[in-house]
Amino acid sequence: MLIVAKLGGSTLEEGVSDAFVQDIRKVTLDHKVVIVHGGGAKVTEIAKRLGKEQRFIVSPEGFRSRYTDRETAEIYTMVMAGKTNKEIVIALQRAGVNAVGLSGLDGSLAVAERKKQLMIIDERGRRRIIEGG
Repeated sequence: MLIVAKLGGSTLEEGVSDAFVQDIRKVTLDHKVVIVHGGGAKVTEIAKRLGKEQRFIVSPEGFRSRYTDRETAEIYTMVMAGKTNKEIVIALQRAGVNAVGLSGLDGSLAVAERKKQLMIIDERGRRRIIEGG
């Protein structure tokens, strides 16, 4: 059986917990595991250190999202596919779990097209169309 585990970014603020690693180690004895991780707060922190202010938008459905221009996409990739991904892999390998870190970019696991325009709700609650970045 394949099990997908979501490791939220807020749980990574103090690093990868030993409890998480041990739980995954036990599960891998009988199952294959894919870990999907978050880390948006770390992206925001690193972007700020690099002098790149982050912008967030709200969709008409009420979803808050990071506005991702090219520079932000580079920072996002650096943090998620680099720093965060590798910290998880290292923690698992230290516990004897054979782990490999991949991102959606690897092997074209995730392919998408950038939207030319986005419909958002601005600070005044009005719908607006903005460029897609």
